[in-house]
Amino acid sequence: MAETESSSRSTSNDGSSPITHMTQDHVFTILLLLPIDSILSFAMTCKRFKSLTYSDTIWESICRRDWGHASVDALKSSADAKHHHQLPWKKLYQQVYQLDSVSCHRLSHPDGDEVFPRPRASHSLNFVSGCLVLFGGGCEGGRHLDDTWIAYIGNDIRRILNWQKIDSGVPSGRFGHSCAVIDDSLVLFGGINDHGIRQNDTWVGQVSFHETTGITFAWRLLDVGSIAPPPRGAHAGCCIDNKRMLIHGGIGLSGLRLGDTWILDLSESHQFGTWREIVTHPSPPARSGHTLTYIGGTQTVLFGGRGLGYEVLDDVWLFDSSEGHLRWLQLLFELQNIPEGVSLPRVGHSATLILGGRLLIYGGEDSERRRKDDFWVLNMSSKSSIKIQPITLNPEGLLANTWKRRKSEGYKPKCRSFHQACADHSGRYLYVFGGMVDGLIQPAELRFDGELFLVEFVCQL
Repeated sequence: MAETESSSRSTSNDGSSPITHMTQDHVFTILLLLPIDSILSFAMTCKRFKSLTYSDTIWESICRRDWGHASVDALKSSADAKHHHQLPWKKLYQQVYQLDSVSCHRLSHPDGDEVFPRPRASHSLNFVSGCLVLFGGGCEGGRHLDDTWIAYIGNDIRRILNWQKIDSGVPSGRFGHSCAVIDDSLVLFGGINDHGIRQNDTWVGQVSFHETTGITFAWRLLDVGSIAPPPRGAHAGCCIDNKRMLIHGGIGLSGLRLGDTWILDLSESHQFGTWREIVTHPSPPARSGHTLTYIGGTQTVLFGGRGLGYEVLDDVWLFDSSEGHLRWLQLLFELQNIPEGVSLPRVGHSATLILGGRLLIYGGEDSERRRKDDFWVLNMSSKSSIKIQPITLNPEGLLANTWKRRKSEGYKPKCRSFHQACADHSGRYLYVFGGMVDGLIQPAELRFDGELFLVEFVCQL
C-alpha cells in the first residue's frame, strides 16, 4: 500500500515524471550541474528536453561554466564586431574540443620599417587592457634590459603591431622575473640583473588606451612592508583567484634552487601588498624555469622546470584552495602511457590558459639543451574530481588521456626556449615573443630571437 502511494506521488495524473512540468529556468539550472555526457543523454529522453538542451541559450551558459565569463564575453564582442547576432554555441563547443591543430602567423618582419623590441629571452609578456606589454629580459652578451614596450591589439588580430617604447627608467633592468595581470594592472616580482644580483622588489604597472590620447603607462614600487620572499629569478608566478599573486621556486642567492611558495595579497586600490609564505606537505620540489598557470576557480597548475640535480622535470602539480585552505597535490602519470610522451620533460617553456579551459604548452628545452617547437594541450576541465584525489593515485588513470600533442599549420617558428606567451581575453589567440633559438651555424650556439608570432585556434564562428 505504501509502495503504491509512493509511486503515485512520484508521477502526475497523466503518468509523466514531475520534471516534465518544471519551468525552463529550473531545467536549465539542473542541466548546468551536470557533465556534458549527462546533458546529451538527458536530451534523448523526449522532444521537449532535446529542444531545450540543443538550444544556444543553454550552450552559451555551458561555455560560461566551462570556459569562464571573460572568454565568452570576448567571443561575443568579436562576433558583434563582425555583425553576427548569435554565435552557434553548441557547434563552437564541439569545435573547440575536436581541434587537433593550431595555426601560426608571423606578426613581425625584420626587414620592414616597423620599430620592434630588440631580441631577448626570459622577459615578461602580458595581455592587459587590450594591449601587449613587454618588459625586460636578457640579450646578447648576457646583458639585462630595462625597457618597457606596449602595442595596442584592437580588432585586427593579425596585423603588424605598432610598438611604442615607454621611457620610465623603472623597474631596474632584469631577466627571469615574473609578471602577472591582476584586474587592469601588472604586478612584477624579482628577477636577476647582469651582475648576477637577485631582486625581491614588487612593482605595479598600469596601462590605459584612449582613442584620442593613445597609450599611457606607468610603473610604481609597491609597498609590501617588511616581509617579502627571498631574492630570486627564474621562478614561476601568476595571478590566482583573480586578485592575488602566487610565486614558486626559482634561483636564489648563490645559485641555489628554491622550492618555497608565496602569495601576495593586494589592497583593493593596489596601493599596498602583503607577502606570506605558504608551507604545506607535500609540495613541489625545488626548481627553476618552470611555469605556473591559473586555470580558473581556485586551481593553478605547475609544470616542468629544472631540478636541484640539474635534471629536467615533467611533473604536474595542482595548487588548490577550494576547501578553504591552500595545498599542493601532485597529479601522477606515466610517460609511456602518453603518445609521444617521451618529449614532455622541459624547462623554459610557456604554459597558457586557452579557449576551452585547457593549458597550451609550447617550446622549451630538454636536458641536452635541445630546443623544442612542439605544442601540447593539457586538458584539466574534464578532471572535476582532481581536487579530492589522493597523491597515491594509480598513475595509469589520471592524466594519461589528458595530454595531447597538437599539430602546427601555417608559419613555422624556430625551436625556442625561455620565450614568453600570453593569450587575449577569449583564449583563442596566443601571442609569442622572443626566446633563445638555435644558432645559424651551430645549433648549440646561444642566440636571442626578436620574433613575434600569433598562434590561433581556428573556429567557424
